[in-house]
Amino acid sequence: MTERTVPTATYSERLYNEDLAPVKERNWTTYSLFAMWMADVHSIGGYTFAAGLFFLGLAGWQVFLALLVGIVVVYFLMNLSGIAGQRHGIPYPVLARISFGVFGANIPALIRAVIAIFWYGIQIWLASVAVLVLLIRIFPGLEPYTENSILGLSSLGWACFLALWAAQLFVLRNGMETVRRFVDWAGPAIYVAMFALAVWIVIEARGQIGLTLSSQELSTGGAILAFLTAISLVVAYFSTLMLNFCDFSRFSPSERMVYRGNFWGLPVNFMAFALVVVIVTSGSATVFGEAITDPVEVVARIPNTLVLVIGALTFAIATVGINIVANFVSPAYDLANAAPKHIDFKRGGVITAIASLLVTPWNIYNSPVAINYFLGGLGAFLGPLFGIIFVDYYLVRRGRVDVDALYREGASSPYWYQGGFNRRAVLVFVVSAIIAVVVALIPTFGLLSPFSWFVGAAVSAILYYVTAPREAGRVPPTSHAS
Repeated sequence: MTERTVPTATYSERLYNEDLAPVKERNWTTYSLFAMWMADVHSIGGYTFAAGLFFLGLAGWQVFLALLVGIVVVYFLMNLSGIAGQRHGIPYPVLARISFGVFGANIPALIRAVIAIFWYGIQIWLASVAVLVLLIRIFPGLEPYTENSILGLSSLGWACFLALWAAQLFVLRNGMETVRRFVDWAGPAIYVAMFALAVWIVIEARGQIGLTLSSQELSTGGAILAFLTAISLVVAYFSTLMLNFCDFSRFSPSERMVYRGNFWGLPVNFMAFALVVVIVTSGSATVFGEAITDPVEVVARIPNTLVLVIGALTFAIATVGINIVANFVSPAYDLANAAPKHIDFKRGGVITAIASLLVTPWNIYNSPVAINYFLGGLGAFLGPLFGIIFVDYYLVRRGRVDVDALYREGASSPYWYQGGFNRRAVLVFVVSAIIAVVVALIPTFGLLSPFSWFVGAAVSAILYYVTAPREAGRVPPTSHAS
């Protein structure tokens, strides 16, 4: 692998800094990507999501088949982002410049950043609630500190939240290399704890474990709809990272490592995790008399103080892991992209952390209007963004990109379009996003709402492709990252 000379003197300070530049060191191996996916999948939210699919009314084997089909779809879609990032060594907001323009890319970047900031705070708060519950079980004397309210959170709640909030900032103190080192051990550590919980449940349940958790019976049509819904929900669950997985894959030495890391981390890992989830959830019905979909509650009911302590630490680590992977790295780059001269990756991360605190995420999460309409509406934007960015890259340009031009202002850059914005991409996005939001949020389209990501992605992909000038694919392949 030869190193190319980068003419940084010609780059615009409004488009370039070292964190946004093509990477020079590539040390994320197959194992690093595999561990990253373990850290992302093995979370409280991931557990509850997977367990919830078993209550759709499908037989156990149907749920597993839907999970398998869904995660295979995710695997192929994730590779689209991963390979683009690996080839050119660029993060998501810079990749978005190809289709949206060098300044227009701030639209998809900041949409992704806003979603991540809110969920970053929500994930920390959910984990802090888990830690709080377990602390009270271990130290009942702390309960009086949960009875007051400061901006909607008790004193003990604030202590738990701020402790996890600070811990995640500490992990990110040295940038992406620290992220790699953290997920390299955190992912497997969480797996060990999850398997240990499954073994305990099997022993306590004396092997009385079933794969079907729902008692409702579905008609043939209802079963088909539930099956397709499960597939779509799996894809939607990973939709944020499908946009910015290139933030991680850009550090991988080869495309083969990206494919292999994704294969072991997505289909194989996700199905193993789903099996653990159904074993624990089904077994909990036998052990505790009811099926429990919250792993924190399962651990809290185990009459062993050591297990409670280990459980609290495990779920805290799990949340740090998924938050770093899904909700911290992306806005750090996205905010840096908005003002590269003043914001680097670390400063973008600090802004993300502070913003996630200021929005008081517990109040957002406890408001059905905020969750369903604000965050749900923003989430519907992700499909259209995916459709535009990757149809442009793979079908219109056929992977031919002048990377140096992504950091230049003016007509000399093919990504300048009109004043730095590709108005066609913006228009296609607005139209397809409106359609996706209507499908996601309007009750009339309730049956289609689980498929809003696919609707938005398909509409934007078709509109963008049929309106794209064919000469867009003729950019000389001068800058594949070396």
